[in-house]
Amino acid sequence: MFSFRKFVSTNRTSKMKTLKKIVSFAIIGFPLILQAQSAPTLQELIDAAMTKDAAIEQQNLDSKSNLLDQQKLKDVFLPKLEISGKTGYINATARLISPEITIPAIKPIFPGAVFQEGAFNNNFTLSGFEAAAKAEAKVLIYSGGKVKYLKQALVEKNNASQALQAKNQDEVITQISKAYDQFALVAESKKVLDESKRRLDANKKTAEKALGYGLITPYDYKKIELAQATLDSKMVEYEGKRELLITQLNVLTGIGKERIELINPNLEKIEYFVDKTIENRAELKALDFGMKAIDAKIKAEKTWWIPKVQASTSLSYLGFYNTNLSSSKALIPGSGTKLDYDLTNLNLFPIFQAGIGFKWDIFDGNEGKHEIEKAKIEKEILESKKSDTERKLQLNLANNQTNYNIADSQIEMKAKARQIAKNALIQAEKEFRYGLIKSSQLIEAENDLETAELDYQTAIFNQRRAAVELMKSTQNLSVDKL
Repeated sequence: MFSFRKFVSTNRTSKMKTLKKIVSFAIIGFPLILQAQSAPTLQELIDAAMTKDAAIEQQNLDSKSNLLDQQKLKDVFLPKLEISGKTGYINATARLISPEITIPAIKPIFPGAVFQEGAFNNNFTLSGFEAAAKAEAKVLIYSGGKVKYLKQALVEKNNASQALQAKNQDEVITQISKAYDQFALVAESKKVLDESKRRLDANKKTAEKALGYGLITPYDYKKIELAQATLDSKMVEYEGKRELLITQLNVLTGIGKERIELINPNLEKIEYFVDKTIENRAELKALDFGMKAIDAKIKAEKTWWIPKVQASTSLSYLGFYNTNLSSSKALIPGSGTKLDYDLTNLNLFPIFQAGIGFKWDIFDGNEGKHEIEKAKIEKEILESKKSDTERKLQLNLANNQTNYNIADSQIEMKAKARQIAKNALIQAEKEFRYGLIKSSQLIEAENDLETAELDYQTAIFNQRRAAVELMKSTQNLSVDKL
């Protein structure tokens, strides 16, 4: 029986469930949509670029290879188990040539005899099928300390690789932060161009009135139109630069262009004071780790004369089947009877062996000595490289500090020049309204302000680049300082 109340209740419940699904989807999906449409931060751009950087990826692969080598050294002390077996046909011949043999007499049974040398000249042949199987286990007990030092050398080598990773990361931060600041620079350029366009449009209206009153010539009016056309071409140039930056960041980070287009950072100077030296530079740390690795290598080579100890055990089986033993001549001269005997199947099992053995190189032809001398030379080369690197890094720090000081002082100077250009343009606009100056002079003042504005923003950009290089000089570059 149909129930209207039950139908309404069921329909209402269904609608409530549908509404809950819609609300749940909105709660979960809305933040994802916002994230997809939000501009990536500098940190996000750098993190994405590091996952795609080839140098960092290759360094990570080198580290993985090094870890495999370390594991391989650890496994040297693991037991090794071998199982082998074979079967086949065997045919072996042995020749027996006897010396002179004297057999004493045994009276009254045997009168005695003398066999001259070569009397027994016989070939004995063994033929048949052979089967063998063997299970053997070996384990290195003591390597003379060589494995320990080689493992230590690999650890230091990996530390050197990890130290250089910081340098690769700095290069990625430098590249991405530069592109990010260029976004800010072109954005500021757009603001300057928009402001210039606004002023030119206003001045063009003034020029139109002045032209109607005969206060300026058509040539002066054309000057303003030419300035507008020049400004339009700069707008096109701006769009080209911005599109190039979007493509560059898209390639370096893999982040979609639609999100990169939303980037709109501000250019602000970086206040940085050097409070560290070059001691933390990745190059110096890598060289230090490299020398430690060579020290471990030298210790490993010095163990050439120490005995190596190994334990082994084996279980074997040996069997002969359908075997025949024969001779080419009679066993006893004159008897006429040759040997022709079928052996019963012979099985030797189990053949068990267990024991400890050692290997001691008393003299290796000076091979170990030469390897030690070679490693010492490698260390001297690294020490020379470190000394040269320290001098170059000190010079690099001094140079970057000077560049930073110059770039920092340029900001204040460009700010003063910008303010002077602003005041000059205000004065020029007033004089142009009253017909005291020509349009070419007004446009010149406009161009001066535009140049001063762009020079100021460029000065901030250059100061930020100089600050980044100064941070890299002391291995103190991080995103939070940018």
